[in-house]
Amino acid sequence: MAELRKIIIDEHEIEVDPAMTVLQACEVAGIEIPRFCYHERLSIAGNCRMCLVEIVGGPPKPAASCAMQVRDLRPGPEGQPPVVRTNSPMVKKAREGVMEFLLINHPLDCPICDQGGECDLQDQAMAYGVDFSRYREPKRAVEDPDLGPLVGTCMTRCISCTRCVRFITEVAGMPELGQTGRGEDAEITSYLGQTLDSELQGNIIDLCPVGALTSKPYAFTARPWELTKTETIDVMDALGSNIRIDTKGREVMRILPRNHDGVNEEWISDKTRFVWDGLRRQRLDKPYIRENGKLRAASWPEALAAAATAIKGAKKLAGLVGDLVPVEPAFALRELVEGQGGHVECRTDGAKLPAGNRSAYVGNAAIEDIDHARTIYLVGTDPRAEAPVLNARLRKAWLHGATVHRVGPPSDLTFDVVEHGTDRAALKALVDGAETQENALVIVGQGALTGDDGAAVLAAAMLLSERTGGGMLVLHTAAARVGAMDAGCVGPNGVADLLNGADVVYNLGADEIDIAPGPFVIYQGSHGDRGAHRADVILPGAAYPEEQGLFVNTEGRPQLALRAGFPPGEAKENWAILRALSAEIGATLPYDTLVQLRQRLVKAAPHLALIDEVPENAWDALPEGPLGTGAFDSPVRDFYLTNPIARASKLMAELSALAKARRTGAMAAE
Repeated sequence: MAELRKIIIDEHEIEVDPAMTVLQACEVAGIEIPRFCYHERLSIAGNCRMCLVEIVGGPPKPAASCAMQVRDLRPGPEGQPPVVRTNSPMVKKAREGVMEFLLINHPLDCPICDQGGECDLQDQAMAYGVDFSRYREPKRAVEDPDLGPLVGTCMTRCISCTRCVRFITEVAGMPELGQTGRGEDAEITSYLGQTLDSELQGNIIDLCPVGALTSKPYAFTARPWELTKTETIDVMDALGSNIRIDTKGREVMRILPRNHDGVNEEWISDKTRFVWDGLRRQRLDKPYIRENGKLRAASWPEALAAAATAIKGAKKLAGLVGDLVPVEPAFALRELVEGQGGHVECRTDGAKLPAGNRSAYVGNAAIEDIDHARTIYLVGTDPRAEAPVLNARLRKAWLHGATVHRVGPPSDLTFDVVEHGTDRAALKALVDGAETQENALVIVGQGALTGDDGAAVLAAAMLLSERTGGGMLVLHTAAARVGAMDAGCVGPNGVADLLNGADVVYNLGADEIDIAPGPFVIYQGSHGDRGAHRADVILPGAAYPEEQGLFVNTEGRPQLALRAGFPPGEAKENWAILRALSAEIGATLPYDTLVQLRQRLVKAAPHLALIDEVPENAWDALPEGPLGTGAFDSPVRDFYLTNPIARASKLMAELSALAKARRTGAMAAE
């Protein structure tokens, strides 16, 4: 690290890294500098001029603090530290002038603008602007481009900060937006007037400091001060993105990202952000029992009695844990089913993940390690479809000089990769030729582990990690998988063996698996999806924003999801349903509250008490086995329709259809 340099800001003397900008140094000193174009995760544009400060002894005009480094400041005549002023008359006058220019053409839309109440321009005009306007000329107006069903545009409000252009180019890696024209004619527009394709495009709504880019599905439905805000965890993929759910009454109105440098930085995928309309549709809000081939509504005592009778009479009882289930209900199901002599399985896709060996089903690296990696190996994974925010992080590492190697399905990851082939033979060749490298990282996808030779592929990936001297990360596709593995929801011989000959199946939200005709199926879940169609008894449970629970993300980090609302109708929290059913069976589970259940869970898996920490996993390599033949494939067929909530969403169906039309090359009539 470079030697620190002294600098005086508003009479506070601080020491900072000379590579910092003056704006960052001011933040270290606790002094707020207004800005529109500067964003810490994007390149510096220096074009809004709102962050002007006075450099004492420098040029007789204010300087843009976002674009000037501390090392470029001249010391005083006798070697004193450089002096910066952020509240002098010169700075005040300069900021008022900049604000006046920004507002020349900005429309008076505040009462009808969706950004009203959380608008940077409003806040900064109030704090740093003047309370009158000298301009009487008519304002200019521009046409609004159609960017697709997610991002609404009102480009007359645009102040040309170019944050959206820099995000879509640098972070998302899809340069679909740009600026044309100069001066008053400058406009932000999409390439050839096309809609946006990126799975991260919703983030430009958050980045826009004015109301030029807003959320189309959320438009005109609520004001920020009407909403109840809950900080929780996303379950649309296994990354465990930190999110905030805003509710109005009992309805989820929008989902926004929260900053977490170790997981999602401050980005979320479009599926995470816009899936909320799926929480209102196709909901199971009362229990059902199948009679004469048809489902009929039933009362809770009736449905629980029917489920208990089936479980007590079962010769072979099987439990399935779905992809969106918190750890606590998964653990409760395991205790219930194993108490009746059955087994529970969470690997419903057939992934050969070994029970008890955390270094094999989680790995020994953290998501943050991607930032420092110099060589990255992708084995049987398409991170852009499986975890778009993780893919953006891989792109960031690539931009910083990392080399990415891939064995697996070809796809556009938004950055260059060194292709080694798509099949098992290519993986073997890569392992055989591997050498020790500086800061290497192996990322294994679920597509590589679901074949018959999944365990051998995982062993080969672990060997590759050992030979390169780097870490390994298992990229899961199901938010519930790692937590359920930690809770011991693993059958002896996999899901096919468990279901073979089972006469009663307790299906806890597993909608990605087909259960063959024969067994009596009890389905507990939130949506009327595949699981409910096959069920003989339906017990309506809560969806992820409607109950508190632990989720363990793909790197093994336990995170606490908080409740943002309540389940609809007669639906109940998942752990409570299992507790009530256990009493009906006559094998009451030994907890009456979620806290008691969590205490028992932590006793069984102590690392689950380390909320928001990545536990270190002792490396335990798997024995090598014979690799099969054939190419690896990504488990995600359609990014927008991977779970029951997404499949219930009208918007996700529209996005899926648009993506399919783009893939098949279907073009609208011009």
